[in-house]
Amino acid sequence: MRNIHKSFPGVKALSGVDFTLRKGEIHALMGENGAGKSTLIKVLTGVYTKDEGHIYLDGHEKEVQIRSPQEAQKLGISPVYQEITLCPNLSVAENMYIGRTPGAVQNWRKMNKDADKLLKSLDIPAKAAQQLSTCSLAVQQMIAIARAVDTDCKVLILDEPTSSLDEQEVEKLFKLMRDLRERGVGIIFVTHFLDQVYEVCDRITVMRDGCLVGEYEIKDLPRVQLVSKMLGKELDDLSDIHGEYKSYEKKEGELPVFEVENLYSNAGIKPFNFHIDKGEVNGFTGLLGSGRSECVRAIFGADHVLGGTVKKNGKPVKISKPIDAMRQGIGYLPEDRKRDGIVGDLSVRDNIILAQQVLRGFLKPYSKAEADKIADEYIKLLNIKTASADTPIKSLSGGNQQKVILARWLLTHPEYLILDEPTRGIDVGTKVDIQKLVLKLASEGMSVTFISSEMDEMLRTCSRLIVMRDRRVVGELTGSDLNQTSIMSTIAGGDK
Repeated sequence: MRNIHKSFPGVKALSGVDFTLRKGEIHALMGENGAGKSTLIKVLTGVYTKDEGHIYLDGHEKEVQIRSPQEAQKLGISPVYQEITLCPNLSVAENMYIGRTPGAVQNWRKMNKDADKLLKSLDIPAKAAQQLSTCSLAVQQMIAIARAVDTDCKVLILDEPTSSLDEQEVEKLFKLMRDLRERGVGIIFVTHFLDQVYEVCDRITVMRDGCLVGEYEIKDLPRVQLVSKMLGKELDDLSDIHGEYKSYEKKEGELPVFEVENLYSNAGIKPFNFHIDKGEVNGFTGLLGSGRSECVRAIFGADHVLGGTVKKNGKPVKISKPIDAMRQGIGYLPEDRKRDGIVGDLSVRDNIILAQQVLRGFLKPYSKAEADKIADEYIKLLNIKTASADTPIKSLSGGNQQKVILARWLLTHPEYLILDEPTRGIDVGTKVDIQKLVLKLASEGMSVTFISSEMDEMLRTCSRLIVMRDRRVVGELTGSDLNQTSIMSTIAGGDK
């Protein structure tokens, strides 16, 4: 792919990107959220039409035009996405050959025989006749790959294929990838797991903000350099920019407000320990997909907790669902405000009072006058730009929607407030407002966990950082270690 450009209204998604995949290699496509990886793949697979640029196959000088996924498949380009797009109620063989049956009559015996032969040749532990839903996620992923390979695939695109797999399943998938590499298939591997990149890949292409950062042989790019290129921070230009604010004075013998031990959930995070003191601002940091959000969702009971203990002020408490956490004085602003935060058709006023109304019970509804008074108070306090409290929240800008959700949790007067990406996608002025508010709340004694993809923001607000990699805690940084060099080295695995 050469000089690929793609724009959407108001957004330049790709700017002159080059990408080269060789025959018989596993090539990692790396970058943070919004880097342009998915857009590049969708151009290659015909989901999007490029605005400019050229695509060449097999070294031919004549470029190919890919206007649809069907055209991409005819050229031997096959994607396997993170969400498995197969039919669990059909058999393995039916999933492998669905949509590819010539003529009106299906020869079931031949289809099952061909499927079993292909499964055996790829060493996939499944039988053609068994129902797909009886297979593990890893095997389903392999069956999706087998389907792609059977269409005479030259370019196999694996988009986050390991995100739902355990370590043994990942190893099986890697074995299949290596076998395909030996057969000459070129594999594009999109993942957020650094360890996996260095275990299975030959080369790396790094993207950032819709642009190509560079293409590297795996042996020439140490992990810490990869992290710095993904985040756009050069190692010789790093500084500790921790802001000064009036810290809460911890009393002697004061126990942590909340602490967890060996907590883990069905979201795939490894058991972790965590504590937060009164008036402290701490945070979880790591690359996208490292498990930051899953940790706080486990603390809040938003994911199903499988094990571990939680203590409040030194005494055990049980938090198995969000209402339990709310009753223990925890507030949680989620990462995805549109899916998990706002109720779009409700007014600003109704969105603000929602959590407090849940706590007091729906048999004790707020009067219109009470709700208006509360809404007006918080609209003024947080400078929420809205025509009125009656305005549907979906009509507000992203930043103002975020402030409404923040108001919702402040109204519950939480002892512990979790903010997951509170400033994502909002303007600089609103970001600063939220950062100042966090530091002000902490100085008054509220405990806050702050998560952001922007490292500068984490360093400005947090006095302690828990570092995540591949869904496990790999370090904790405070004091003089609280700088970008230490964070990136820890994310990379201590590799200097």
